[in-house]
Amino acid sequence: MSATGKNPFQHIVEPLDPKNSSQLFFNLLNLGDPRYERLPFSIRVLLESAVRNCDEFLVKHSDVESILNWKQTQTQTVEVPFRPARVILQDFTGVPAVVDFAAMRDAVKKLGGDPEKINPVCPADLVIDHSIQVDFNRKSDSLQKNQDLEFERNKERFQFLKWGSKAFKNMRIIPPGSGIVHQVNLEYLARVVFNYNGFFYPDSLVGTDSHTTMIDGLGVLGWGVGGIEAEAVMLGQPISMVLPEVVGYKLHGTPDKLITSTDIVLTVTKHLRQVGVVGKFVEFFGPGVSQLSIADRATIANMCPEYGATAAFFPVDNISIQYLEQTGREREKLDYITKYLKAVAMFRDYNDAAQDPDYTQVVELDLSSVVPCCSGPKRPQDRIPVSDMKKDFETCLGAKQGFKGFQVAPERHAAVVPFHFGGKEYILSHGSVVIAAITSCTNTSNPSVMLGAGLLAKKAIECGLSVKPYIKTSLSPGSGVVTYYLKESGVMDYLSQLGFEVVGYGCMTCIGNSGPLPDPVVEAITQGDLVAAGVLSGNRNFEGRVHPNTRANYLASPPLVIAYAIAGTVRIDFEKEPIGENCHT
Repeated sequence: MSATGKNPFQHIVEPLDPKNSSQLFFNLLNLGDPRYERLPFSIRVLLESAVRNCDEFLVKHSDVESILNWKQTQTQTVEVPFRPARVILQDFTGVPAVVDFAAMRDAVKKLGGDPEKINPVCPADLVIDHSIQVDFNRKSDSLQKNQDLEFERNKERFQFLKWGSKAFKNMRIIPPGSGIVHQVNLEYLARVVFNYNGFFYPDSLVGTDSHTTMIDGLGVLGWGVGGIEAEAVMLGQPISMVLPEVVGYKLHGTPDKLITSTDIVLTVTKHLRQVGVVGKFVEFFGPGVSQLSIADRATIANMCPEYGATAAFFPVDNISIQYLEQTGREREKLDYITKYLKAVAMFRDYNDAAQDPDYTQVVELDLSSVVPCCSGPKRPQDRIPVSDMKKDFETCLGAKQGFKGFQVAPERHAAVVPFHFGGKEYILSHGSVVIAAITSCTNTSNPSVMLGAGLLAKKAIECGLSVKPYIKTSLSPGSGVVTYYLKESGVMDYLSQLGFEVVGYGCMTCIGNSGPLPDPVVEAITQGDLVAAGVLSGNRNFEGRVHPNTRANYLASPPLVIAYAIAGTVRIDFEKEPIGENCHT
């Protein structure tokens, strides 16, 4: 960080507390430039970084002016440098970075230098979450068995990362079993405001995973980059980026009480795909935002890659501070976070339209218009109201091969294949559910949908309903916090009885680590050339990603994953067809 006399903006530095001259910040309001408070909040973060790091070498005064002049420069393909406050890595993309740092140490040693001087300049966290898969499920010991296999398969990688965690300064490695990188980031790693070397400044980051944007829901600007870019930042280099256009997404209205954050994000994804936001920031505003919890906002920000934007930013407000308090951040930190963000006009009141900045374009969503929905069968933007799921699948079955078609001959639409499993006979047909997974950082970070799934499981068990034993069910929470509140609320046992045992803490089915299906199921699908279905609370459902034998894959909220698992098929209209009868509990 450039906080020396070489910085031409040193004159705007002042103490956050007049009584404590050791805690300083660059007060952007002291620039005395009326353009500042018209900037989108996300662009203000870029500006602060440029001002604080201005050294007339890597970051120049002209870069600061380009950002201040965003209203004109946003459409002129102007490149500016950005130095994020930190870097976050997951293990698949993070291991090569650690290898490169180790190789640099070897090179320095061969040249006669001190290898221990090679360390990340920018703080970095690596979370191991991509290596566990669903080999075992439905049993109480599934978690332990899957973790044992994970360690067996990745022994060499894990030994290397353990060495790295001890060898390198300024790098933390979060061990396997801790949770999904983005939820760990939200619950534990996010600072929101950094307090480093006596200076306060906004938390920001880049990560080697596309869903790094989930942290935008907490008001921390971040997005996914490639491994080389991440390493460059770790070595102290700024990212060169085109100053983006910013689409203001105004939320208003009140969602129906049965609407989940999954329904909202799938609606937003389809909408923004139609708007076209590739290469742009999306910034959410309007009175509707104040009705959304941080978990809801994080769900919407998480699927930013699916609607094509670079970032999906929710500026910090009082609800953000409440979340930080609920997740154990110290009172002292909450106080300086609030004080700093208000001092630099980065603290938001979503009900105050006077705070609304200028945007490149404004689009709106009335939350009262959102209906229960899924997305599929092959793309996250192909949203389908739940009431239309049966009809949509049957249309896709016969449609020309493509994103919404499987080109199955009409005479084969009613095909059934009998098979034996566990000593009993079952049948599979087109649309039969063979994978039902409550998975992914997108949804398992949200208590409302997770508890909703638990309550539905409770009701199902009380009604005597069950999930067919050949369906591969799994529950892979984003962190141990989820398991804790599911147990404490008394719904974990019901999920287990339906077959949704905890199988691991990691990405799992969402990234294709769904593990094998039972052989009789695979044989039946192959024999009948069936379009079998997977239903998951994930964020991507491209054909072949979830499992080679599930050609139709639907993204759904955790409660809907439970419902479709019980139904055993996606060829059902829940508004007209029951999944259980004669239930009087």
